[in-house]
Amino acid sequence: MPTIAFANPKGGAGKTTAALLLASELAAKGAKVTIIDADPERWISQWGALKGKPDNIQIIGNATEDTIVDQIDDASRDSQFVVVDLEGTASLMVANTIGMADLVIIPTQGSAMDAKGGAKTIRLIRNQERMARRRIAHSVLLTRTSAAVTSRSLRNVQEQLAKSGVDVFITPIVERAAFRDIFDFGGTLASLDPRNVSNLEKARENAREFAGEVIAKLKQSTQDEKVA
Repeated sequence: MPTIAFANPKGGAGKTTAALLLASELAAKGAKVTIIDADPERWISQWGALKGKPDNIQIIGNATEDTIVDQIDDASRDSQFVVVDLEGTASLMVANTIGMADLVIIPTQGSAMDAKGGAKTIRLIRNQERMARRRIAHSVLLTRTSAAVTSRSLRNVQEQLAKSGVDVFITPIVERAAFRDIFDFGGTLASLDPRNVSNLEKARENAREFAGEVIAKLKQSTQDEKVA
């Protein structure tokens, strides 16, 4: 079953939020999802300890460089989707996970520092492609964007990505209070009370569109492999 890895050596790029949003949306569609929480902060594991985690989401929070390959392999046999939230460093664990991934998502804020971290991840993907002798599908996901204004820094990042020919998600992850609230109070976007969270429906729509685009990219990757 597909393994989707979230990677960027620049901390605070939005990996964990995007990974949890994707897993929650997939689970809401009835899929069995395993999240491998390989971030040292273990934010997703902490979320899982709160009330409201869907029963069809399993969290593995003890990933190490020695165990990650076996954990991904086992989870892919047991679940319909495996989502890996990687640590914010360019480590052997990150390299091994990228080598096993069906899709690598590179969350990137609209800043030069995040863009440089994304570029490092893409170089790592290229190296893993050469070692595995296969193409590893990957795409940049713009995160924590403003719903109202596109900043000068974000426009610069978008222009640089376009010039480099890097695939970018059409759907960005917009900065929303609801995305923070699920980590504070548990549950998913579907279980939050709209009376207590501003613009909740827009947050739900954003997450649905993002998850839909992930599925489309996985399908396209599978088709490309068959053609190759």
